[in-house]
Amino acid sequence: MIGLGQFGTNNMKKDSYSSFFNKKRILITGYTGFKGSWLTKILSMWGAKISGIALAPTTRPNLFDTLNLKDNINGYLIDVRDGEGVMKIVAQEKPEIIIHLAAQAIVKDSYDDPLKTYSTNTLGMVNVLEAIRKVETIRSVVLITTDKVYENKEWIYPYREIDALGGYDPYSASKASADIIAQSYIQSFFNPTEYKYCHNTLIAIARAGNVIGGGDWSNHRLVPDVVRAILDQNLPVVLRNPCAIRPWEHVLEPLSGYLLLAKKMYQGDISASGAWNFGPDDDAFSTVEDLLNHAISILKKGKYIIKTEDGKHEAKLLKLDTSKSKCLLGWKPTLTFKENLEFTFEWYKKYYGSHKSIQTFTEAQIINFFSK
Repeated sequence: MIGLGQFGTNNMKKDSYSSFFNKKRILITGYTGFKGSWLTKILSMWGAKISGIALAPTTRPNLFDTLNLKDNINGYLIDVRDGEGVMKIVAQEKPEIIIHLAAQAIVKDSYDDPLKTYSTNTLGMVNVLEAIRKVETIRSVVLITTDKVYENKEWIYPYREIDALGGYDPYSASKASADIIAQSYIQSFFNPTEYKYCHNTLIAIARAGNVIGGGDWSNHRLVPDVVRAILDQNLPVVLRNPCAIRPWEHVLEPLSGYLLLAKKMYQGDISASGAWNFGPDDDAFSTVEDLLNHAISILKKGKYIIKTEDGKHEAKLLKLDTSKSKCLLGWKPTLTFKENLEFTFEWYKKYYGSHKSIQTFTEAQIINFFSK
């Protein structure tokens, strides 16, 4: 079991991550979200100078407020669809590195409000790229899309970065569109072959999905649904797609990949530009029902019922080929499937047991992960 007692906040290694990002000016879009909050916490622990663009947190509770991150970031609460506002903030903050996370990220919500989904994910991408194009301080950019950008044939073969993009549901299609937009900007304005001659900025696209971890209370996601039902309400968990197979990975896994890309591009490595997959090894693929049974075992309580889906399509199987990231970046998953779940559900046990110690516990998980 991975708990706080195994390590302390003074044991963090002065590794290449923490020493590199110290004092770097970094702008994060979507900093109030689940991934954005973890990223803000990590970079604040490493002494980065962080600014950000985001909407106010949409859930209560939420990780951003739980970790009291407002004091760690110069944050601006604006919509990424506000192109003029995005441009003004980027020009004012003059970041060296941008990590673009802002998105409408829930598949089910994309059916309810496709216009918001498309405009946030595509126009938002354009607005960020336009700001990057016009602000000369930016050296390194990581644009986050999703594993769902691929034209999913729901077969057993994993998708490579060169495979066709597509999208059945509005969320997947909007992110595939955003990915294509990003590729166009890279080719047209930030081509690696013209680096240092026509521009000084390198851009990468990162694709990952089914991220889990402590502090996510989003609607229509499995782990938050489990936590709300079992720990918050003492009710059975309702499973919509128990047989759906997902590649479960802890949030720190893809974030470590994003940070590695940002570092390599900042240092002028043109081979880091382009698209990259970040996902778990095969042993981390499991059905929704199997994950829930593991969660109940870790939490030592809970039960569930199966209720058929309401007809809105959601992929049952999608695998990523991470060979490129492993071979060319030197990135690889750090946690086993069991450790992914222990990191996640031990966090929630700590949160619901003692709010006061959750910040220390979160810091300890980050230290443990990056010390592996």
